[in-house]
Amino acid sequence: MYYTYILKSIDYNKFYIGSTENLKNRLNDHNNGKSKFTKPYLPWKVIYYEAHINRTLARKAELFYKTGQGRRQLKKKLGL
Repeated sequence: MYYTYILKSIDYNKFYIGSTENLKNRLNDHNNGKSKFTKPYLPWKVIYYEAHINRTLARKAELFYKTGQGRRQLKKKLGL
């Protein structure tokens, strides 16, 4: 399984959208400062994820959620 996920910084009003094969390990990477994009806003928590059967579908969902329309859809889904 592959996952598209949304992280929220616990201390800042920041969100991060990504995709991975192992969600638990990827969250640990983010919280251990191994990503230059998320390092300044530690710590992070998963607020949403969805499973996909292959990497291509997970990546397509990630790219969609990074568009204006995708962000609007996420805000509606998550009540943000």
